Amino acid sequence: MTGSEPQASRRPLWMLLALFFVPLAIAFAFYYGGWWRPQGSTEHGDLIHPARPLPTVALTRPDGGATSAKFLQERWSLVFIGSGDCNARCRSALADMQRVRELLGKDIARVQSVFLVSDKCCDRSLSATYPALIVARVDADQAAPLLAQFPIYDNVPLSEAGRIYVVDPLGNLMMSYAPEASSIGIYEDLKKLLKLSHIG
Repeated sequence: MTGSEPQASRRPLWMLLALFFVPLAIAFAFYYGGWWRPQGSTEHGDLIHPARPLPTVALTRPDGGATSAKFLQERWSLVFIGSGDCNARCRSALADMQRVRELLGKDIARVQSVFLVSDKCCDRSLSATYPALIVARVDADQAAPLLAQFPIYDNVPLSEAGRIYVVDPLGNLMMSYAPEASSIGIYEDLKKLLKLSHIG
């Protein structure tokens, strides 16, 4: 047996790995490097460019427990920020996020809905109305670095903006939707992102 035979036997394995990982690496470089965006991927929302990596932080739940420090990195996340008494816009946004997840069908498990509560925590009816909703408080000092990454539009405070945000499974804040954005529009954008992505 010559020294070249083991190397030759490993060549198909390396070729197979390259076929899988090289296109994925190129796609990530182009997408997150800002060199390319899929046509129509942001037609309904505001692209946050460059994407903003969110800090890992454990937040307090309404029951006194805590989230995982990486709870915004486990899946794709639809995020709403607002007061815990949940006014009409809040309930409309939570309903939209739930509707988007349901429309995704078999991909529903890849997306989670998150309500970051700024104050007046928390309306007890939310858990009954939205059983899959993750509720976490951001009214403590440890949440300040997290909130600082969310953009302010037209000088409106985050807790009053009524926006829905998209965070990818790597913890990058990447899109924002104004209150007038439709749940169908959010669904169409997210569906494209899920189709293009192999993460989350």
